[in-house]
Amino acid sequence: MNTLTIELPDSLAKRIEALAAQEGYSVSQFLASAAGEKLAVVLTMDYLRREASAGRREDFEKYLAAVPDVPPPETDRRA
Repeated sequence: MNTLTIELPDSLAKRIEALAAQEGYSVSQFLASAAGEKLAVVLTMDYLRREASAGRREDFEKYLAAVPDVPPPETDRRA
């Protein structure tokens, strides 16, 4: 484990402390979880961008053309 000192505005620190307590976490647990969630989002977006850049429009159109042109079932329609 590492120790990291950060500076936060008082109002943000107080809200984090209150929410962590409400959820039954320490501030350290809450912030570690929040940082992990943010890291997962950033890494996922990087992955999706890399995958998208490797895609080819022709392949997309080929697969899209294979999808049947039928109305959706009643259970899959917007109200």
